[in-house]
Amino acid sequence: MNRMPILFAALALSGLAQAADTPAAAPAATAPAAPALSATPTTPQAWAGKMLDPTQNAAAFKDPAAFAQWSNAMMNPATSMAMMQQGMDPNTSIRMLSGMMNPAAMQNYMQFTDPSIAMKWMAAGLDPRLLNALISQGINPSNYLNMMMAPMSPQMMNMGTQMLNPAMYGNWMAAPTNPAAMNAMMAPMNPNMYGNWMGAAMNPNTYGPMGQMMAMPSGPVGGMPTLDPATLMKLLQMMQSQMPAPAPAASK
Repeated sequence: MNRMPILFAALALSGLAQAADTPAAAPAATAPAAPALSATPTTPQAWAGKMLDPTQNAAAFKDPAAFAQWSNAMMNPATSMAMMQQGMDPNTSIRMLSGMMNPAAMQNYMQFTDPSIAMKWMAAGLDPRLLNALISQGINPSNYLNMMMAPMSPQMMNMGTQMLNPAMYGNWMAAPTNPAAMNAMMAPMNPNMYGNWMGAAMNPNTYGPMGQMMAMPSGPVGGMPTLDPATLMKLLQMMQSQMPAPAPAASK
């Protein structure tokens, strides 16, 4: 008897069960704030992990000071080699896929709608400290020397030999049966995921300070009437509870 269909069916049911156990999203009023900029990475591996994370890889472009640090890290060839090294690991692709379905990814990019970010970059264009930092990175001979020596780096040689390692291809072939990959593939079938996205979309913190206009208070003079997202969520839940249950099918 062919047991492969039974095995794949068991894996699918396991993924669905784990997806169903995911907790539901909190109401918009109590939704967590957008993630703040994390601490500056100190190693090429940490920089590569941050740049390959959809929930925080835009942090370097929201603040000119963070961009200068990111630019300095990218001038180091070890950072690029660390990114390539992680790209050869199937778990990196699984984490990126899961991160793109995380509401924090929307918060990561929607904060670019905040006009204060554009104002920061306009002010940075006139800041000689930032310009000097970027120019000094571009004219530093040691940066170009490191790039010239990169092909002889042990890290690069190790990555080249890994391409000849059959275990790497075995990991990619076994990746679809990884429980993390099964959970990522079953996540679109989980209704809680869409509730989390709706809660993040209605959370003013998703859009930075610009999003506070969504919760602008109303007043008798010149006030604009607004609807609190928490009130809207309660209204939707009340309407759902008041919906009549479907009638049982008539027996023949």
